[in-house]
Amino acid sequence: MNTPSLPAPDTAAEVPPDNPLTTKEGWRHFVGHEPVPPRLLTAAEQAALSPRERMREDERRREYHADLPMVNTPVIRKVTATSRLLIQLNRNQISARRGVILSGASGTGKTTALTQLGRAHELAVRRRHPRDANRLPVVYVTVPPAATPKMLAMEFARFFGLTFPSRANITDIVDAVCATAAHVHVDLVLVDEIHNLTLTTRSGAEASDQLKYFAERLPATFAYAGIDIESKGLFAGTRGRQIAGRFVVISAAPFAHATAEDQDAWRALVGTLESTLRLHHHALGTLAGLSEYLFHRTSGMIGSLSQLIRGAAVLAIEDESERITEDLLEAVPVDYAAEQSEQRTAPARPARKRRRVA
Repeated sequence: MNTPSLPAPDTAAEVPPDNPLTTKEGWRHFVGHEPVPPRLLTAAEQAALSPRERMREDERRREYHADLPMVNTPVIRKVTATSRLLIQLNRNQISARRGVILSGASGTGKTTALTQLGRAHELAVRRRHPRDANRLPVVYVTVPPAATPKMLAMEFARFFGLTFPSRANITDIVDAVCATAAHVHVDLVLVDEIHNLTLTTRSGAEASDQLKYFAERLPATFAYAGIDIESKGLFAGTRGRQIAGRFVVISAAPFAHATAEDQDAWRALVGTLESTLRLHHHALGTLAGLSEYLFHRTSGMIGSLSQLIRGAAVLAIEDESERITEDLLEAVPVDYAAEQSEQRTAPARPARKRRRVA
């Protein structure tokens, strides 16, 4: 068997353009990236800028708002706390290690929670081993549609940068992946889009078996994320019962707005996002005051809320108003699911035209 050479430490500055989190270079970039809030210039400093300098300053703030710092939601906190405990419990386990499955509807922050778990774990490992440049404690892969065992194994290989001739068999690929993972001390494996595994088909069942085989070969904790896993048959049959017996399921749900406690939690989330804005004329507390409107616009989905606020901040810079208002929020498109929910649940408001976004 021709075993590929182990991946060298990442020194490339550029991130691969194709789904970068699923490569070691892209993952390292993600872990090391922390949006830095730009300093707001005073009126005098702004007046002293040339037109080109002002354009650069505005572009810098637009880029920042398009990539606002992550908010530590209850789901992220629960996934991180549960997984940290399981990682500790699994360290001396030879087999039957416990894992985590994050399940919920689209837009509830599952991928964000999964990747933030990996980022927090890797940063903690880096602090414990500051001199070990070869250590890569986290692997992040996604399950491709209609996955076969070989396709799944190649996702792991692609993360490490391993390449194989077309005639390579799955045993060669799996052995190289496991050897590489041991060499770089992998102890947390993140598998996203797990709903693409369908145990009712032969290829899906075999791909599930391949994932279980990786879990047996690698001394690591596995964390999965997918859409409505409980209803996808992942826990059905003999294979499903084995998965159910080894994994903790954490539900990712939209925020609620029924009780005073729910409303306070939602308002606090909105306020946290608002505190990250860097707009010259925005009054802190404006968005918190619009929290009920924001809930109905987004149906309590963290992904929709983030898109809405980030988009409004970018528009506020472009139209030079430098503040977010309800009228400006109306100009920001949201996903179809959020729009449909808004029509069903939002209180009646005077009809008005939404601004067109160029």
